[in-house]
Amino acid sequence: MGKYTADILRRVKQHSRIDRDLPSPICPGRNSASADGWAREKGPYKTSRPEFLLLGFSLLLFSNFTLAQGNRKPDTIIIHGNIYTVDLKQPRAEALAIESGRITAVGSDQQIQALARPSTQTLDARKHLVLPGFTDCHIHFMDGSLGLDRVDLNGADSVSEIQQRVKTYAAGHPDKPWILGMGWTYPVFAPSGLPNKKVLDEVVPDRPVFLIAYDGHSSWANSKALDLAGITRDRADPPNGRIVRDGKGEASGALLEHAGDLVEQVTPNVTREERLQALRKGIHEANRVGLTRVHSAGQDFEYLDLYDELRNRGELSLRLYIAYFLDPPELTPDALEKISDARTRYHDDWISGGVVKTMLDGVVEAHTAAMLEPYSDDPSQLGQLFWNPDKYRQAILELDRRGLQIFTHAIGTKAVRLALDAYEGAADTNHTRDRRHRVEHIETITAQDIPRFGELGVVASMQPLHSYPDDDTLKIWARNAGPDRSSRAWPWKSIERGGGTLAFGSDWPVVTLNPWPGVQTAVTRQTREGNPPGGWIPQERISLEEAIRAYTLNAAFAGHREKTEGSLEPGKLADLIVLSKDLFTVPARDLSKTEVMLTMVGGKVVYEAPTWADRSGASGGHP
Repeated sequence: MGKYTADILRRVKQHSRIDRDLPSPICPGRNSASADGWAREKGPYKTSRPEFLLLGFSLLLFSNFTLAQGNRKPDTIIIHGNIYTVDLKQPRAEALAIESGRITAVGSDQQIQALARPSTQTLDARKHLVLPGFTDCHIHFMDGSLGLDRVDLNGADSVSEIQQRVKTYAAGHPDKPWILGMGWTYPVFAPSGLPNKKVLDEVVPDRPVFLIAYDGHSSWANSKALDLAGITRDRADPPNGRIVRDGKGEASGALLEHAGDLVEQVTPNVTREERLQALRKGIHEANRVGLTRVHSAGQDFEYLDLYDELRNRGELSLRLYIAYFLDPPELTPDALEKISDARTRYHDDWISGGVVKTMLDGVVEAHTAAMLEPYSDDPSQLGQLFWNPDKYRQAILELDRRGLQIFTHAIGTKAVRLALDAYEGAADTNHTRDRRHRVEHIETITAQDIPRFGELGVVASMQPLHSYPDDDTLKIWARNAGPDRSSRAWPWKSIERGGGTLAFGSDWPVVTLNPWPGVQTAVTRQTREGNPPGGWIPQERISLEEAIRAYTLNAAFAGHREKTEGSLEPGKLADLIVLSKDLFTVPARDLSKTEVMLTMVGGKVVYEAPTWADRSGASGGHP
């Protein structure tokens, strides 16, 4: 992989077009009109909601008081909160105490204030909803951070709009030798679905332009970029890639899969300081939307030292679980050495590197997701496995034997089946348990494989916004997959009902970093306008509580951190967020409008919304 897309060009996801409908943290000025949606009382979380929410939490909770062992005197307390702890033993509270970055007590205002000493800092939550900090379980953090200063094509729904954005960016950055960006979608270029270099040549003829598609599986170059990459009539297609050509055999400008690497490899090197600056911006954005930990699903591994440098400078306010990306066709001794070294050097509450990510297949839209049965719209297609199945099983067996957790990207039915089979075989052969291996994405699955997540203890790592039911999903994805596979598209409820653990993420920069549109999509399976009525495949909706858990305690479990993160209870890290609204009382159609007022990581406030101002109590300011 090259310097810019790295794992993105191998990644198979969809729907950064969601930004046309939902607020984006990258473009905070973009708004969409609200529309009627599926009302809360009609949704699944009326019947699945625990009784304490229906009866009122005061009857159950404030008689409870949980205190860590020892005579604790907190350095910070949070009072007057509407705290949803995600701790089944004590789901609700008014206040909590923090000492040395960890929660020491949870209870009522009176109970917690009684623990304070003169030097204790007090933060008044003013009855706002307080939740554990969110974890994004599937992200490409370096790519997303770099993209914050590149051309953003998310939501550009016409050729003219794309041209205008590229032209405006180029004019505003005359010093940039290349124009780089991401986010164009295939329907803009109907009927072929693929762009042409001439469109870019018209607005930027004098500098190379290289733009990645929303799904990361196609790219688009102008003539200047193609020339610099040496892509001529005689240039052969690379392995697992295709140079799209016109009727004369000339490159059209569209590059599929790994063909994009040919251009990406000649883009300018990003300096160390540029990467550090990009990471600072990315970390701020993550904290701003309520993230306190992320799981990197590839590409960040080679920059572990940069995250460590930010930590040493006191600039790291986001916890990271960073996977080594294992390329097919096989596991090599060199890869094992790098993984082992990272696991030894980085294994603490802030940075951890003992995990491996690989990819089995492609995307449904491009017919490269590996299926057990032919695609409905083209029966000649079964998709593609990126690994030889035997070599994949061997790699999983060895990684499991070494005690490493594995993330496998699998979208199609055949890929999901192979991942589950390999995990089961490794556990049986190695006599290992509780590795918590993960399957990433799971866009469709056979009915018989659904209960295997619970049976095998495999985590279902999924991204709610990828199921956003707009025209592209309902007319392209569903057409290709067909009605039978579509009936099990993103089967959150079925996996959970079968005993599986759901862990949610975004796949940023493929979709917005903001988790709140994901929460809404998980609960409604509708667009923001409320379509389709009742939700797309409504039986797979989950409750609000289940969605929150998938971003918090389940997410912590998915990274072997549930003993220290994921819920607000004594002994755990003081990672929490204060929200603008009570998610349990607003209509489900408004969940995506949630704003984070305050983010705390390790007992320190790392983000405050401008509207939050000074909410501290009389005894002190913020920690």
